[in-house]
Amino acid sequence: MKTINLKKYYYPLFVTDTFIEVSDEVAEALLLMRREENNRTHKIWYHKAYYSLDCEDGIENCAFDFTVKSPEEILVEREEEQVYLATLELLAKAMGNLTEIQARRIHARYILGKKLIEIAAEEGVSVSVVQQTVKSGLKRMRGYFEKKKWRE
Repeated sequence: MKTINLKKYYYPLFVTDTFIEVSDEVAEALLLMRREENNRTHKIWYHKAYYSLDCEDGIENCAFDFTVKSPEEILVEREEEQVYLATLELLAKAMGNLTEIQARRIHARYILGKKLIEIAAEEGVSVSVVQQTVKSGLKRMRGYFEKKKWRE
């Protein structure tokens, strides 16, 4: 159990020091809430969003949390997602055209983000062998894309 001062967290309601005991979870939640409020205040200060052109009190407090997307933005996002999914399908087809070793090493390098030296250490081969395999696999994928006329 921790003792907290309500004046610290709820100043307008508690103008004098009022101490209560709360569980550790509640104290942690209050601390996180306080940090979020401080971050929000700092954002408003940093972006100089002290006042609004709408002359409504409090509108600047909502400026950072919620933005309504226009119908055009929603359509553009959907189109971009469809293009992304189509690209993933094409990549999967091109990866299927590679040898097992090429596919495994390209996946480790570009999807998993491993370095060539890590891949070489895992497979027990030299870095130059891994580098050559990845290079030849990418060349083969490029040729496959050109053959299918998928490249722009």
